[in-house]
Amino acid sequence: MATFTIVAGARPNFMKIAPIIHQFIKKQQEGAQVKFRLVHTGQHYDKKMSGDFFEQLNIPEPDANLGGGGGTQAEQTAAIMIAFEKELLENRPDLVLVVGDVTSTLACSITAKKLQVDVAHVEGGIRSGDLTMPEEINRMVTDSITDHFFTTSEIANTNLRKSGFAEEKIHYVGNTMIDTLMAQMPRFQKPEGEIFENLETGQYFVMTLHRPANVDQEHKLKAMIDAILEGTKGLPIIFPVHPRTAKNLQSLGISAANLHMCEPLGYLEFNFLVKNAKGVITDSGGITEEASVMNVPCITLRDNTERPETIKLGTNELVGTDPAKLKPYLEKIMKGKWKQYQGIPLWDGKTAERIVAILLKSYPAG
Repeated sequence: MATFTIVAGARPNFMKIAPIIHQFIKKQQEGAQVKFRLVHTGQHYDKKMSGDFFEQLNIPEPDANLGGGGGTQAEQTAAIMIAFEKELLENRPDLVLVVGDVTSTLACSITAKKLQVDVAHVEGGIRSGDLTMPEEINRMVTDSITDHFFTTSEIANTNLRKSGFAEEKIHYVGNTMIDTLMAQMPRFQKPEGEIFENLETGQYFVMTLHRPANVDQEHKLKAMIDAILEGTKGLPIIFPVHPRTAKNLQSLGISAANLHMCEPLGYLEFNFLVKNAKGVITDSGGITEEASVMNVPCITLRDNTERPETIKLGTNELVGTDPAKLKPYLEKIMKGKWKQYQGIPLWDGKTAERIVAILLKSYPAG
């Protein structure tokens, strides 16, 4: 019996693991001798940030919840490592599968390797080159001890080859987030609430901001939102507000008739809004992938990106964190002159099939 432990910790992880879990269940139903445990580290512990995802994405309840939320980066990492070590000692698998670049990814990969358990990293090899981002450190450390890299792009493959990793460790499979997007698109649903009732398709923007570079400096946050309000010409802006951002916005007293702040939305509701938006303004990496595949104009308010394929072949543009640079990009969206999605190789909804096939071949039953 081949045994695997799948780790999820923060909101983006759930979209990435859902198709892998569905594929494992399918293989079990076909008679494959395979078992998996789903471990939720508890890194995101707000229901809207994680709980709804299990239901909406049809993921089974976790076999274990490590309760590792809260505290500083170091406190959270330590809490997850202590709890995950206990989990692995009681339920030792053939391999631990981690996804993305959050604290849980780093903590669980280190813990597994110290117990001599193999690690697979879904989204291995992506790099922003920005060491001020905790996510970049998480990626680099996780990749340095990974046994199997499941990559989303040829750019990620090149990054890993440059770092000296053997070709047989690198598996170019595509993007499991796009598996989830394609599977769930028919189920997208309009959010409930007064602010969503009168939205017209293609006549509003969706905005997400959470990175410290954008939200922790009050004057800069105000200047950025002022520039966005000016450039969107009165069109509604739907802004699901991350908890850390909400505090800063409150103290600044930012408000406008067309700026609609709301709580974080469920996966199906949020992507309904993205799919039907005139454009997306974000500092999140994952949203640039989803917006690209749905052919929705996307502006990224960052100075770098670990997903350059969304710029080269997708609908994403890297604008930076200077509010003064926003105007021409918003004008292009308003005039309907934005670039179109070109198609990113292997982002075809079948990535999880490829991942599970490789895992079952690498760790045969018995």
